[in-house]
Amino acid sequence: MAVRLLDHHLSDICLGKPALSSISLSATLADALSALNKLGETFISVWNCPHFSKSASHGDCRCIGKISVLDVILFLCKEENLSQPAVALQSFVSVLIPQVPVLVRHLEPHASLVEAIDLLLEGAQNLVVPIQTRTSVKSREKVLEEAATVDCPLYNDHGYCWLTQEDIIRYLFNSITLFSPTSITPINSLNAVDTANILAVHYDDPALSALPLLSQAIIHQSSVAIVDSDGKLIGEISPLTLNSCHETITAAIVTLSAGELMAYMDCGDPPEDLVQLIKDRLEERNLGALLEWVEEESAMSSCSSFYSSSSDDDSGFSWGRSGKLWKCSTRQVRSSEAAVCSPRSSLVAVMIQALARRVPYMWVIEEDGNLVGIITFASMLKVFRERLKSMC
Repeated sequence: MAVRLLDHHLSDICLGKPALSSISLSATLADALSALNKLGETFISVWNCPHFSKSASHGDCRCIGKISVLDVILFLCKEENLSQPAVALQSFVSVLIPQVPVLVRHLEPHASLVEAIDLLLEGAQNLVVPIQTRTSVKSREKVLEEAATVDCPLYNDHGYCWLTQEDIIRYLFNSITLFSPTSITPINSLNAVDTANILAVHYDDPALSALPLLSQAIIHQSSVAIVDSDGKLIGEISPLTLNSCHETITAAIVTLSAGELMAYMDCGDPPEDLVQLIKDRLEERNLGALLEWVEEESAMSSCSSFYSSSSDDDSGFSWGRSGKLWKCSTRQVRSSEAAVCSPRSSLVAVMIQALARRVPYMWVIEEDGNLVGIITFASMLKVFRERLKSMC
């Protein structure tokens, strides 16, 4: 059994995965948001691919990064962009592609599970793997035809699989019996809990103070904790929740405290007094242009919601994030209900909790609510990687 697990290739993990959708490096941030809305996704891959060049071959394409809604939000929160958010959205997506670390890596279908884990532990967040099917590689003419039919530089590539840390963790979970007794060992005994690099802000801190921490949370696939004066966990500012919001949440981030922003991101409509507080503070900071942009987006979104109301579900959520500018998607768990576990929880129990909640981390707290650390999919993979070494 252990030998067979080590022999598994990434093509095995790609089975059943949806085809990767991509956007060109020549796209704007507005194009990226439009594509994310249409796809109903929180991330989209960015490719340096000369699709429109007749001399280019399909093999010339290369995925160089990915864009999330939160990436755009953080960009809009920069001081130089607050006065002209609509102009900022016309920037090319290349402004959001970091040079290091490389968050997206290419691997061949025959690459091993161990190779994939090693790349993820080196800092990669997504692995791009060719899908081995007869129709996986399209002709150049087909690529050009598809690229010409969309209203933004969106490229639907049925030839690639998009693997994440969660995919690898789920795959390992299916063989969890091979990792006993490690799997039933408390996480604090496995040195899997990070107690030194906790990203946290206090309840009364400005939400803006969390922005540098959110940038780190994106890289490490974690979250920003909100704690009280005694160090007890109150809630979190989660990148996953922010990714379900409209980009106009920028107005809330630059005006509210961390605690107020947490309340704003809770499921359901935010209180009217909180919305009015945002408007008042924008005017006090002479950010009338930002407020005007939010109101314009709200008017456009309301019109869009009217025509798409027949397809709305009971949560009021349709077409990704559009239609509800003053609220976040109700598909996410309440931001105040942070995913938590005990330092004495077993590794398999923590895996089950994280996979069930679709979060790549769990806050580790004591019985009195004190925050003592965080465990991430990356730290779990490190434990499994050490165990796999012993199987060789």
